[in-house]
Amino acid sequence: MRYYERKINYYETDQMGIVHHSNYIRYFEEARCSFMEQTGYPYARLEAEDIVSPTLEVSCKYMHAVKYGDTIRIAVRMVKLSRLKCSFTYEVTDAVTGEIRAKGTSSHGFIDRNGKPVILPKEKPEFYRTCQAEYEPED
Repeated sequence: MRYYERKINYYETDQMGIVHHSNYIRYFEEARCSFMEQTGYPYARLEAEDIVSPTLEVSCKYMHAVKYGDTIRIAVRMVKLSRLKCSFTYEVTDAVTGEIRAKGTSSHGFIDRNGKPVILPKEKPEFYRTCQAEYEPED
């Protein structure tokens, strides 16, 4: 599990000062990018090796409002890993109180620039080993 923390900006909120629901998907992406950087295999490196990782599915369960000025902490886990794709879970908490604000999931494939699936263990074994080291199956 890896962690990502950020402060909520005014422009991310509505007139009530509450974060718009669409921003959580962005937060998941920021947290996932941070996760990859922390593993030593950032997305920029993947792209330099001609791998792209399209999002196949994403979901979010909103539990308690996040407001302007809050700092959130997102726990990110890679919970599924196959030769062709992976999935993550996200738990968004208030960085001060620890209250759970939202939970989510996302799934991602691995393809080359021509759209052909990349079989990770065969074509990108170093990256696959990095993923295996981070993989934490769901309970």
